[in-house]
Amino acid sequence: MCLSPLCLALSATLGACAGDETLSGHGAREGTWRLSELDGAAFEARATLGFPAPGRISGDGPCNAFNGTQGAPYPWFQAEMLLSTRRACPDLQAENAYFRALTEMTLAEVQDDILILSNTDGREMVFQREAADQP
Repeated sequence: MCLSPLCLALSATLGACAGDETLSGHGAREGTWRLSELDGAAFEARATLGFPAPGRISGDGPCNAFNGTQGAPYPWFQAEMLLSTRRACPDLQAENAYFRALTEMTLAEVQDDILILSNTDGREMVFQREAADQP
């Protein structure tokens, strides 16, 4: 075991070089992702997902904004500690489906402008990266 100041400094430096091993560090951090399909069906309401910082997620459901954590290393995904605003709206059923699905996803795959979240039960969410000028 190395406890000298040099060893401690080297360990801290190497840890900092490891980088972001979460989904945000593997191509998902840039831009906002809009949900286009949920379990094979088109998702008509607007719902987004973003990765503003390592280990963080945020976005908008059809009614409310949210944020939370996602610290699982890629290709794993685990949305946790989701906090959202509490506005009522006509798309509340779609919002509940979005948030429920998001918390059930366990795997992630990024391919260019497509993000796929899935789980071992066969559920799947397909997101498309929005262009920078889209609302």
